[in-house]
Amino acid sequence: MSSFTTPQDWTGPSSDPVDEQLGDVVTGTTVDDADEFNAVLVGEPYDGGVISRDGAAEGPSAIRESLAAVKSHHFDAGPLCDIGDIGDVAIPDGSVATVQHAVREAAALVHDSDAFPVFLGGDNSLTFANVAPLLEDASVGVVNFDAHLDVREFGERPTSGTPYRQLYDAGLDGYACVGARHFETSSGYHDFVRERDGEIVTAEEVADDLLQAVDRALSALDGVDRLYCSVDIDVLDAPYCGSSAPTPGGLTPRELFRLVRLVASDDRLAGFEVVECAPPLDTDGRTVDAAARTIAHFLAGWNA
Repeated sequence: MSSFTTPQDWTGPSSDPVDEQLGDVVTGTTVDDADEFNAVLVGEPYDGGVISRDGAAEGPSAIRESLAAVKSHHFDAGPLCDIGDIGDVAIPDGSVATVQHAVREAAALVHDSDAFPVFLGGDNSLTFANVAPLLEDASVGVVNFDAHLDVREFGERPTSGTPYRQLYDAGLDGYACVGARHFETSSGYHDFVRERDGEIVTAEEVADDLLQAVDRALSALDGVDRLYCSVDIDVLDAPYCGSSAPTPGGLTPRELFRLVRLVASDDRLAGFEVVECAPPLDTDGRTVDAAARTIAHFLAGWNA
């Protein structure tokens, strides 16, 4: 079985010839040719690891549809260009652990190609699979924009709440969660992260001083060779958030856009993802649109 499905045909929906959209910029490709692009999209249509409400398996296709209509121009970074789409990882039947193993092998192929991957989730259980190949030859830290710490104990069944516990067990060297909510994490999981020198920046602290929030997160990861950036879309405040676990008191889309642009400027970046976007739980498409624009803003910072 192939590791990836055939990518879709991309086209911008605007009839105005001046309106260059990302649908006019993204090109289907293969993992063998991925390094010809500045970045490549990789879909991961899976939600078998979700703890609560499913729907994230439909995230990759909906995010692509929204991205196709996003204008290519950023006022500071200029137009985005040279973006490839490898298609979706072929998800096998079986347990979450089985799926993680298959996705880890596919993600390793992308990382080995020297292309910069942008993974379109899919649920948060696949973060483990996306990051684990990087641990094989470098020290790695993750900047995680998330309402939750996702370091639950997992025993024999990983879930969307376990990826960072799994990564710590596999040798993760650093972790910083930005946008965490009070009353969404148990004391035991807070202590687990603190005991490993992980950084936790709450959503309130982002609102107080966004630049300091980014500095705190990146300073906690000063000693690592490579960085990975993960956005769980539930980091957004509940009114913007069609996901399995929306909660009040989160980030605004504008805050998230600026945060990911700032992180993207770090030259140690080795991958990016947006997870937990669940179109069936997103009644008017605002979360899908926020997820798509988060990717666009990240790429603007990456290309700058």
